[in-house]
Amino acid sequence: MENLSLEQMRYPIGVFKKPNEITDDLLKSWIEDIEALPTLLKKAVDSLSEEQLELPYRPEGWTLRQTVNHVADSHINAYCRFKLALTEDTPTIRPYEEQFWAELEDGKNGPIEWSLTLLEVLHKRWIVLLKSMTEEQFERTFVHPATQQANSLRTVTGMYSWHGRHHTAHITELRKRLGI
Repeated sequence: MENLSLEQMRYPIGVFKKPNEITDDLLKSWIEDIEALPTLLKKAVDSLSEEQLELPYRPEGWTLRQTVNHVADSHINAYCRFKLALTEDTPTIRPYEEQFWAELEDGKNGPIEWSLTLLEVLHKRWIVLLKSMTEEQFERTFVHPATQQANSLRTVTGMYSWHGRHHTAHITELRKRLGI
C-alpha cells in the first residue's frame, strides 16, 4: 500500500481547474460524466457492508455513507442552480453548509440506496436538460454569494463532472488502499 498524503486522499483526481477554453467536445465529455455518475457511484459502493460504509475515506473525512449522501445533496442543489440560471437573469444562488448537511440524520445514517436511487432519477432529468441546452443557455450565469463571481453553466457543468468523479474516487481509492 502506498503512503498517500492527506492532500492526495482529499483530492484523488486533483482539484477542479477551469480550462482556458471549454470546447464543445469537452462540454460533451462532461455531460457524459454526469450521465454516467449514478452507475459508477453504485458500482463503487457495490458489496460494501454496513460497517465498511462507516469508514472515512481519509482521516477526519466523511464516511463512505456520508460521501454518497453528500453527492445526492450536492447534485440536487446543482440541478436547481441550473434551472434558476436558465429562468432568471444572473440569479444569486442560495449556498448551503454541506458539512452540516452531512451531519444531519439522513446524511450521516440514511441508507445509501435512497441517495443512489435519487441520483439515478435526478440525473435522468438533468441529462435531458443538459442535452437540450443551446450555446446561449450554457453561457447563462448565476452568482455564488461567497465569491460574488458569475459562473457560466458551461463552466459549472465541468465542476459537476469533476465533483462526481472526485467523490467516486474517494470511495474507489479507499477500497484499493484497504483491499475491500
